[in-house]
Amino acid sequence: LKRGIDLAVETVVADIRGRAKKVTTNDEIAQVGTISANGEAEIGKMIAQAMEKVGNEGVITVEEAKSLETELDVVEGMQFDRGYLSPYFITNADKMIADLESPFILLHKKKLSGLQALLPVLEAVVQSSRPLLIIAEDVEGEALATLVVNKLRGGLKVAAVKA
Repeated sequence: LKRGIDLAVETVVADIRGRAKKVTTNDEIAQVGTISANGEAEIGKMIAQAMEKVGNEGVITVEEAKSLETELDVVEGMQFDRGYLSPYFITNADKMIADLESPFILLHKKKLSGLQALLPVLEAVVQSSRPLLIIAEDVEGEALATLVVNKLRGGLKVAAVKA
C-alpha cells in the first residue's frame, strides 16, 4: 500500500510540475495574491507591490492592523526573532528596540563568556566609531558585563543577540 501511495505521489508531483507556470509579471503576482486573499483585489495588488519592492529573496510579513486601513510598510535591513540579551542595549526606549546604523557584525558560533577573545575586536570597533552587533550562541559573564558597561558609558554602541 505504501509503495503504491509513494508511486502515486511521484506521478502527481510530476504532473503538477509539468502544468506549473512561472509567475513573472506584476499583474500575474497580483492575480495569485488576489486568489490567496479570497478574491480581494486590493490585497492582491498590495502583495504584488511588496514583491516588487523586496524581490524574490525578500521576506514579506502580514500582520493584523489595529485600524481599518490596509498599508504596506517596507523595512530596510535585517530583523531578528530573538531580542537583545540585555535591556541596556536599547537605543530607542519608546519602541524598545536596539537600532544600529551600519554596524560591524561579529558572528560567533559558540558562547562568549570571557573577555580575552573579545578585547581586540572591541578596541578596533571603538577606534572606528561604528556600532557593533554581536550574534552568538550566547553572551554571558564578563563579556556581557563589559559590553553593558561600555554601552552605558557611551564609549561603544553595541547590541548582542542569541543566534
